[in-house]
Amino acid sequence: MAEVDEFLGSVLPRLHEMEMAFHSGDVGPRFATWSHNDPVTLFGARLSGSGWTKIAPAFEWVAAKFSKGESYEYEVISAGASGDLAYIVGYEHTKAAVGSGPPEAYELRVTTIFRREDGEWKVIHRHADPMLDSDSARRHWARFDEPGFESASTP
Repeated sequence: MAEVDEFLGSVLPRLHEMEMAFHSGDVGPRFATWSHNDPVTLFGARLSGSGWTKIAPAFEWVAAKFSKGESYEYEVISAGASGDLAYIVGYEHTKAAVGSGPPEAYELRVTTIFRREDGEWKVIHRHADPMLDSDSARRHWARFDEPGFESASTP
């Protein structure tokens, strides 16, 4: 259990910083927290991909749509760590704006897998989707499909 506690103590503050920045339009902390060494995968609430060269542009595109990140909480349901691999399963509770809309709270269920690289935990996989009963998450993500919102640079 000490290994899991040490892992969570290390990564949860970084995940909070990363998601607050991301939901304010800043992709930098996400780039710093994710491994750039394949294999890395994303099964996102909005976009999916495999390989850093495909995931990085997806992160840039999504982060550019967010603004006014007001809050973020990772509700951990389960976590484990063994050797150089670890995971967290939980719910993300976020309040941020998409486009010019007002900030709105939404929830995602999330599985995040980490690999230790040079002594630091790096994300290598994320699977996130709206919670089944979350109308706010569906409304939030639907804003990405509003007329004029999509751009030619969509990955």
